[in-house]
Amino acid sequence: MKTALKIGALVASLLCAAASTASAAPVKNILLVHGAFVDGSGWRPVYDILVRDGYNVSVVQHPLTGLDDDVAATKRILDQQDGPCILVGHSYGGAVITEAGVDPHVAALVYIAAHAPDEGETETGNGKRYPAAGRDAIQKTPDGYTYIDPARFHADFAADLSGDEAAFEARSQGFTAAKVFSTPITNPAWKLKPSWYMVARSDRIISPELERMYAARAHSQTVEIAGASHSVYRSHPKEVAALIEQAAQRAAERADASPQEKE
Repeated sequence: MKTALKIGALVASLLCAAASTASAAPVKNILLVHGAFVDGSGWRPVYDILVRDGYNVSVVQHPLTGLDDDVAATKRILDQQDGPCILVGHSYGGAVITEAGVDPHVAALVYIAAHAPDEGETETGNGKRYPAAGRDAIQKTPDGYTYIDPARFHADFAADLSGDEAAFEARSQGFTAAKVFSTPITNPAWKLKPSWYMVARSDRIISPELERMYAARAHSQTVEIAGASHSVYRSHPKEVAALIEQAAQRAAERADASPQEKE
């Protein structure tokens, strides 16, 4: 009889724990970080979906003048969050969230065709190990800023956007300090926080093989989008938003889990 009671109590305890995990409210704060050559407005389609689904979404407009500057701009907005936050980065924005993601507000990281360097690594160094097909589309000004050759922007950066959209982005792009690509990461957040990763299979700015390496090394939950260019965050907003929402739900479940369940 005592054994039966013990078993019954154990089952009830497990059911209660499962119910608690299943009902965990998702993390509601999302912070979107843009990459090189673009600005935060490119996140608008993803932003609209997330806001419609009830999330509190902010977008960083970082200056592209140096990794430290861009991390500082991101942390200013993290400091304004009223609870845990999902930090999302596209392209060079991945390096920014890798450095900024150690902030205690950050519950999880989402990389969208993004760099995720390890300690001491740089984007330039990793790009040489895994050369991108369109790497020579990136040009440099005499004063040390980089940009995408406008004549190649559509084919190499945004092949799955319309010609008109790509032309506007090419002519409104944000020139990016070359030093951001050669600044080493000091404390990679993906070693400390759970992460999700979207690989753009037709990316010509970051090699898809490099993206897969980043995702595998970080043990990220990974999805791949066929035919997607480097602008996957704009061309496939539904899939990007779905991945972010998955991270928000799973991060909340992980936070509610017991220490044994987290291991």
